[in-house]
Amino acid sequence: MKLSKGWIILIVVVGVILLLISWATGINNNLVTKEEGVNQAWANVENVYQRRLDLIPNLVNTVKGVANFEQQTLTAVIEARAKATSVQINPKNLDEGSLQKFQEAQNGVSSAIGRLMVVVEKYPELKATQNFSELQAQLEGTENRITVERMKFNESAQAYNTYLRRFPNSMFAGMLGFQKKAYFQAQTGAEKAPQVQF
Repeated sequence: MKLSKGWIILIVVVGVILLLISWATGINNNLVTKEEGVNQAWANVENVYQRRLDLIPNLVNTVKGVANFEQQTLTAVIEARAKATSVQINPKNLDEGSLQKFQEAQNGVSSAIGRLMVVVEKYPELKATQNFSELQAQLEGTENRITVERMKFNESAQAYNTYLRRFPNSMFAGMLGFQKKAYFQAQTGAEKAPQVQF
């Protein structure tokens, strides 16, 4: 049985269309997989930041027990925590602006906790309590986890963004609604070493 020229052309066209659909589906599926990796990394970042925020009320209550402790310092910590909890980010909208707002709020918490720890140095009886020591150790461990999870998030975002921007993926990504993800950046001024004076 001999196929007519029309049938051969139809088979070739259908074959090319099926290959294009398969190729586009593969690109879409890889983009979805990489985006879900970024979303999971973001959830881990939020988790460790939430752990830090959950430790703050215990820390504040422990410090409140010391007579004459600077109320202004405690108020600054509580306000920074409240501001940080009010900044919510949808993982689908991890753009530069929203991530910067989140980072600024979290930097405020870090700064307030840092000031609190400096003030605590004036109260040896507080530093000697087991409860405070345990909370301080938990905060230090959480800060380390935050650093690790931020790094993992940046790695996931970098893999996603690289795949997204490669040709021909970039053509399909825009049509399918995939957007570039933002990265965590170092705090402003972090590039300068602190000056130590004696």
